[in-house]
Amino acid sequence: MQVPLTEQNLKDVARLVATYPQGFMMWMGPMLPIITLCHPDNIQCVLSASAEVAVKDVFAYNFLKPWLGDGLLLISGHKWSHRRCVLTPSFHFNVLKPYVKIFCACTNVMLAKWQCLALEGSARLNMFEHISLMTLDSLQKSIFCFIDNGQNNWKRYILTISELSALVTERINQPHLHSDSLYNLTHDGKRFQEICRLLLSFTDTVILERCLTLHNLKIKTLNFIDMFLLSEDEDGKEMSLKAIRGEIATFMFKGYETTASGLSWALYNLARHPEYQERCRQEVRELLRGREPEEIEWEDLAQLPFLTMCIKESLRLHPPVTGISRCCTQDVVLPNGWVIPKGVTCLISIFGLHHNPAVWPDPEVYDPFRFDPENSKDRSPLAFIPFSAGPRNCIGQTFAMAEMKVALALTLLRFRVLPDNKDTEPLRKPELILRAEGGLWLRVEPLSASERKAQWSGTPLTPLTFGVAQE
Repeated sequence: MQVPLTEQNLKDVARLVATYPQGFMMWMGPMLPIITLCHPDNIQCVLSASAEVAVKDVFAYNFLKPWLGDGLLLISGHKWSHRRCVLTPSFHFNVLKPYVKIFCACTNVMLAKWQCLALEGSARLNMFEHISLMTLDSLQKSIFCFIDNGQNNWKRYILTISELSALVTERINQPHLHSDSLYNLTHDGKRFQEICRLLLSFTDTVILERCLTLHNLKIKTLNFIDMFLLSEDEDGKEMSLKAIRGEIATFMFKGYETTASGLSWALYNLARHPEYQERCRQEVRELLRGREPEEIEWEDLAQLPFLTMCIKESLRLHPPVTGISRCCTQDVVLPNGWVIPKGVTCLISIFGLHHNPAVWPDPEVYDPFRFDPENSKDRSPLAFIPFSAGPRNCIGQTFAMAEMKVALALTLLRFRVLPDNKDTEPLRKPELILRAEGGLWLRVEPLSASERKAQWSGTPLTPLTFGVAQE
């Protein structure tokens, strides 16, 4: 069985999960067995194990090493532990709170562009393209303190990342090209090297600009790039350029694409379920009654339970990262008696877990009420892991959820999001990030003045009747 690359492959995974809800084994070529886990009871044994026992398997991401270098995604052991400790404070709530204003500003730039396009009659938009520009802009202005003149300036970077992702995904599925020496001789290999040089050149620009700014700063900040530039490595020495490059490149790559994917699919699901979309809109209007949308604050984000439930259900149905892998350094015995032998690659299928009918009844149905606290109180915390779990979970998940909430709230206050006119459903394309073949196209319709006015009219709206969703 091949690594999933198409809509049909994802359907095959869902079929296998329905037949073998605990997990199954597949082979990549004749030599590489992969044990796939898709049930929370079994997944817990691997993800809750120490980072020394369940080592992150970088089989796929290792192909990105010429670009990502010594970033958090690829390193392990003491180096990873030290790096994680260095970076964790930069994602503390108090550091993230001011970013809400940046999220608002960047979202409003995107929405203003949508307004112009709608007035010109171009209301059919590729969500991935527009939202990626916005999330990358937000990322640069927040954790990298890199101020650029406009979101359109990021187009080339995003197209380059998309091409690189496609090249790596194609290589993963061709075992004979896993050897660097052979791959680098091919046309794709040469193009990959060229792309890496382009991306590293941009990374160096971000580093150099911030270093010059830091030299003139009189106070120390806690944002991501400053924390890293001013820290020491695991040996107490100044961080090397290689380490700095790798970390900046890693967060630029993972920091905007996963959020863009999650937000794009959330809008897609709300477009297909207008009743949920309207309920989210009503919730945001009620929260901001008497205030302008731009006045949304960090504390407001916890007061959007239904919108949060809708985002989480979309992340369940369309997880941005469809799987993660681990390589166990010792035999691991699962609750059902299975043994994962030492040295064997273990794939945690996030897509399979989230579509497992033994865990999620009617898994293909979009139902935000699955995440009502009353309905989820007895569910395993490992039944839903869009940001992974355990010691190597996503360090930026709070950042990502906050940005998605802000962007979705502001979008629904200004636009009605509608399905594409085409009768066909988008075909999912699971590369390094879950995309859609040919883009994810939706239509946006600006709300009328009277509809938008409801957000500050002072007229109470119908209250929601369930508890606050927990993060």
